[in-house]
Amino acid sequence: MDVFFYLIPTVMMAFIGFMAYRVLHRWLRVRRAWSSGLTAEARCLRTFTTVSDSGGEHSRVSTTIHHVYEFTTRDGRSIRFEEEDGPMTTVEGDFVTVHYTDGPNVVATAHAPGERVKHAAAGLGILAFLGVGFAFCVFFMVTYHQFSTDPSFPTP
Repeated sequence: MDVFFYLIPTVMMAFIGFMAYRVLHRWLRVRRAWSSGLTAEARCLRTFTTVSDSGGEHSRVSTTIHHVYEFTTRDGRSIRFEEEDGPMTTVEGDFVTVHYTDGPNVVATAHAPGERVKHAAAGLGILAFLGVGFAFCVFFMVTYHQFSTDPSFPTP
């Protein structure tokens, strides 16, 4: 029975750690594309939305807009990528400026570099939330261990 009080928080901590890695990885990729100095004109090939419903009677529905862009790098390669949370005013056929990195694995974004503060604040907010969850799991495991090894604490 004791194993569940250690196993479940450990699994939660692993999930939280993975989510933090993904947030940091995405933020660094976009930042690298902005700082590369390479830009190109891209065409919006497609826009679509995804809807997520939390379920239940009083559920919250959120809509995310996606854009599919295509551009040509300076060495002539055609790159197509999808990006979430772009401007809702960009429609199919529009041309936008994309920032990208050069090399075998091209990273591109159509988000303007002026959104750096907004992007960083969102990432830090998510990381802070994940950090609180991680700290709670550690606190829970340490507290449980102290109570379970304390001889004055009655065990069932």
